[in-house]
Amino acid sequence: MAEWRRVASVSDVNEGAPMLVVVDNEDIALFRVNDEIFATDDLCTHAEASLAEGDQNGYIITCPRHGGQFDIRTGAPKHFPVFSPIRTFPLRIENEDIFIEI
Repeated sequence: MAEWRRVASVSDVNEGAPMLVVVDNEDIALFRVNDEIFATDDLCTHAEASLAEGDQNGYIITCPRHGGQFDIRTGAPKHFPVFSPIRTFPLRIENEDIFIEI
């Protein structure tokens, strides 16, 4: 059964600077674009590099290892060499707290 877990405060997540959080031994990357926040798996599906260490440009995160890109809104692969999507997590904000559904 899925549950909502608090992972951070809105003020913790800076635009263009992905943030790594760990929930139940699972690495999750948080991203901010303007007033929107997104949550995805942290590991690239191509080479298992941390996406929180990648370069974020708007809604696109670039893997630091081989340059593959994903859309953080959907998890869809956007640039070679990635072909498999990353998982995204439903997210809600209450007051200043960020919750994701696990």
